[in-house]
Amino acid sequence: MQPAELLAELATGNPLSGVELAARTGVTRAAVWKQIEALRARGVPIQAEGTRGYRLPWPLQLLDAARIRAALPAAVARRLGALEVHWELDSTSSELQRRGATAPDLGVVLAETQSAGRGRRGRTWLSPPGLNLYLSCLKRFDSGFAALSGLSLAIGVVVLRTLESLDIAGAGLKWPNDVLAAAPGQAPGKLAGILVELSGEYQGPCAAVIGIGLNLRLTDALRAQAGQPACDLATLAGGTPPDRNRVAAALVATLVEGLRQFEREGFAAFADDYARHDLLRGQPLRLSGAGGERDGIGAGVDSRGALLLRLPDGELQRIDSADVTVRRA
Repeated sequence: MQPAELLAELATGNPLSGVELAARTGVTRAAVWKQIEALRARGVPIQAEGTRGYRLPWPLQLLDAARIRAALPAAVARRLGALEVHWELDSTSSELQRRGATAPDLGVVLAETQSAGRGRRGRTWLSPPGLNLYLSCLKRFDSGFAALSGLSLAIGVVVLRTLESLDIAGAGLKWPNDVLAAAPGQAPGKLAGILVELSGEYQGPCAAVIGIGLNLRLTDALRAQAGQPACDLATLAGGTPPDRNRVAAALVATLVEGLRQFEREGFAAFADDYARHDLLRGQPLRLSGAGGERDGIGAGVDSRGALLLRLPDGELQRIDSADVTVRRA
C-alpha cells in the first residue's frame, strides 16, 4: 500500500478503523499504521478517535487531471501543451527543467506533494500531501530575457485574478513575487509564492519555468513549521476552501491566458492591476541586501516591474534585483 492509496480512503473525512483500512487496502494493520505515521510526518493531520479509527478533520479532494482538464475553457484546453498530476515530485519546476527541450510549450505539471519544493532565494516550500496546490508551467518565448521584465509580478496578478474568479477577496501583492493575505485582526501572511526561472538566450529564444505554490489549508503545525506568517484560502473563504480541482483549473486557465497576454503586451498589461493590489505602495520600507540597508517609502513599480523606493532626501530609487529583502520599516 502506498500513502496515496491510504489518503484516498480517508479523503471523505469519515472515520475508518485500522481493521477497515487494512481490509480495503489488502495489507496488515501494522502496514496501515506505518503509512498513517508517514502521512502525519508529511503534515497531513490524521486524527485517531479510539475505536472509531482514523479520520481527517475535513474532507479533501485529491487532484485529478481529467477533472481539471474538463473544467478548462475549450480555448485554453486547446492551447495547453500538457497537463500532468503526480503523487510526489522533488519539485514540479525541477521536473520541467529536467525535460528541457522535450517539454512542450505551456506544459503544466502538478504534484500532490513535493519532497524538495523550492521558494525564492533557495528557501524550502512546505508541500504536505493533499492540502495545497503545487504547480509549474513551462512557457517558451521568441524574445530574450530583457523582454520578460516584470514576468514574476504579472504572475502575481494572475494569482489574484484567479482568486477573484473564485469570489475570494482579501489578498494583495508584495514585490517581487509574494501573494499575502490575512485573517481579520492578524498580520498579513504568505498565501502564495511564485518562482520564475529562465533559460535560453539573452537576446534570442528562451523559456520560463513558472512555479506557483498556493495554500488552500494550513494546520497550526504547518504554520509553526513555516517560520513566518502564512495564510490559506480556507481562512479567506470562511473556513472551507473551494474544491482543489476547481482551484487548479481556474489557476491553469488564468495562467494560460495571462501568459498569452504577457507575450503580446508585456508587463504593461498587468501594471494597473498590480498597482491596485500593491501592498508596499505608500508604506515605510527597509531593504536589505549586498549593498547594505536602505529605508524609504514604497512608490509602486515602474514600467519594467522594478520596485520604486522614495528615499528620505526625495530621490526615487529603482530596485531591479530580487536578491534583496523587503520589509516594512
